[in-house]
Amino acid sequence: MKRFSITLPAAGAWCLLLLVGLGAAPAAHGQGAKLRIDQLDRLGEKAAEAVEVTLDQGMLQIAAKALSSTRSPDEAKIKELIQGLKGVYVRVFEFDGPGGYTAEDVELIRAQLRAPGWTKIVGVRSRREGDNVDVYTMLEGGNVAGLAIIAAEPRELTVVNIVGPIDLEKLSELEGKFGIPHLGLERGGRPRKE
Repeated sequence: MKRFSITLPAAGAWCLLLLVGLGAAPAAHGQGAKLRIDQLDRLGEKAAEAVEVTLDQGMLQIAAKALSSTRSPDEAKIKELIQGLKGVYVRVFEFDGPGGYTAEDVELIRAQLRAPGWTKIVGVRSRREGDNVDVYTMLEGGNVAGLAIIAAEPRELTVVNIVGPIDLEKLSELEGKFGIPHLGLERGGRPRKE
């Protein structure tokens, strides 16, 4: 089984993941995909290190304008992928030891992901390492309108929420590049069996 881990120094890579691995579509999609991850902000008081990323649609459009379609093929892909997104929200909490967050903290997010439209597409469990990673998509009208990732490790909790249309095929093409972890997706958005 592949180990999916997120280290705090890689938080920048997560931001890039969010900006890189996303597709574009009509503006009305994805509004119901926004999770209330700010409920976890109180964990920042106990965390040795905490990262908060909040990029609304306006900030994402500024980022898209700053990217050049002619400078490099990678920048062109990134620019294409972030246009149309409504928001990118990330919380990363790293603790000095296990027990910095509770199962109830994670349940605050999981409960929202049981709402209609959300489907778990990837689940990784490691009893040896104590890591749990789940990837969810929200569908609206047959299109992916949101993505959520929960990575719960003994000393770290990461929650990522991308709101807006996401092209999972394009995301799968970028796995392993730009610091984007392998999410185990194959073309068509289905998890790869490993």
